[in-house]
Amino acid sequence: QKWEATVPGFEGPPPSSEMIRNVLRLARKDQVAPFVVEYRGQIVGQVTLSGLSFGSLASGAVGYWVSEAFAGKGITPLAVALVVDWAFTNLGIHRVEVCIRPENEASLRIVRKLGMRYEGLRRRYIHIDGDWRDHFCFAVTIDEVLGGLLARLVRGTADPRLADIPEADLVAARTPIR
Repeated sequence: QKWEATVPGFEGPPPSSEMIRNVLRLARKDQVAPFVVEYRGQIVGQVTLSGLSFGSLASGAVGYWVSEAFAGKGITPLAVALVVDWAFTNLGIHRVEVCIRPENEASLRIVRKLGMRYEGLRRRYIHIDGDWRDHFCFAVTIDEVLGGLLARLVRGTADPRLADIPEADLVAARTPIR
């Protein structure tokens, strides 16, 4: 629940069936691309490419989750890399971003493993768990990963320092906005 997107003015996340219908409706309009994450025949998570923009912007944002029972097995970085490469190759997307809550250490490890570039702190950016939450933003462009993000992950050539967060942003994320 602490990572779930919520809608201001409503209690908790919407029912799963409503969320699925909404994602499928947006997918038919080419606004999102949802993927399930399967591990040894079992659905263990989801990766969604959303905020799709084509033309001169050619970008999208990746969101993801994986069941706690399957966290730490390298599944999520692999799934994210596959979706980013798919977006670059099949959709002609140029840039993909990932926005992560500052206290979500597991997701911060993923962008480090992938060598995604830190872009900044977005204050009170997404409504999560009943309130507007700060997020750190990371991105990658197609020209930064010639050969693909998956290949870079598999080769182990990602530079985790690209995801380093400046001390000023770490402090700001711990400081409430007045």
